[in-house]
Amino acid sequence: MVRVTVLGSGDAFGSGGRFHSAHLVEADGVTFLLDCGPTILQSLKRIGKDPGAIDFVLLSHLHGDHFGGVPFLFMEYRYEKPRTRPITIAGPVETGERVPNLFAAYYEHIAGAESGFPIEYVGFESDGGVHDLLGVKVEPLPVPHVPELTCFAYRVTVGGKTILYSGDAAWTDDFLEHARDVDLFLCECSTFETRVPIHISYPEIAARADDLRCRRLVLTHLGSEPLAHLDNLTLECAEDGMTIDL
Repeated sequence: MVRVTVLGSGDAFGSGGRFHSAHLVEADGVTFLLDCGPTILQSLKRIGKDPGAIDFVLLSHLHGDHFGGVPFLFMEYRYEKPRTRPITIAGPVETGERVPNLFAAYYEHIAGAESGFPIEYVGFESDGGVHDLLGVKVEPLPVPHVPELTCFAYRVTVGGKTILYSGDAAWTDDFLEHARDVDLFLCECSTFETRVPIHISYPEIAARADDLRCRRLVLTHLGSEPLAHLDNLTLECAEDGMTIDL
C-alpha cells in the first residue's frame, strides 16, 4: 500500500489557517516529501509522524512556501532527533546552492558546522528523463509558473502506484497527457474568480477534470477564493491531515 498524507493544503498566505502545501508519501521501504514549506515540521509533529523517517524531499520549485521548511528539518536532525543516515534533497538544478544558502540565512553559524548526517543534493535539468531515488521513479515535468525559476510537476511511481503532483503551475494542456491513468493527481487550485498567469483557478481545472482520466483528483494549494466556495465545489479538495490510500 502507498499512503499519501496531506501535511498542508494551503497557499503561500496560509489561507484558511492551513499549513503550506506539502504531502508525505509512505510506501514499503521508503518515505518522502513532495515539497516542504516552513510549516511542515509542525504539521508532521501535530499528526504524530516521525520527521526522521523521511528519506528524501522532492522540491517542485524554489519559492519559500515550497522549500522554506528544509532548514527546520536539518535543525530537527541536529538537535531534537539526531540523525546519522543520509537524506536527499532533490529539485531543480539550483537546489544544491539555494537550500544551503537558505539554511545559512536562517542559522549562519549552525549551517557552517558539521551536520553529523550526509546531505545529498540532486538537481534536475529541464530536459526530462526519469530518475531513480531509492527505488522511486521520478519524472520531472516542466510547468509554467514564474519565468525566473525552473518549476516542475512530478510524476512519481512507487509501490506500483503513480502520483502526479502539479507543484505550482498555470494550467497547461500537458496535464491531460501527464495525468492519464495515474492513481492520484494532486493539483494546485489557488484561485476562483481571479485569473492569474502563474496559478490554476477552480473553473479552469473543473472544465477539464473529466479529460484528465486520472483515477483520483484532489485539489491542493488552496487559496482564499476556492476556500470561500468550498460548500459549492464538486471536485475533491484536500484538508490538512487527510490520508489517501492507494
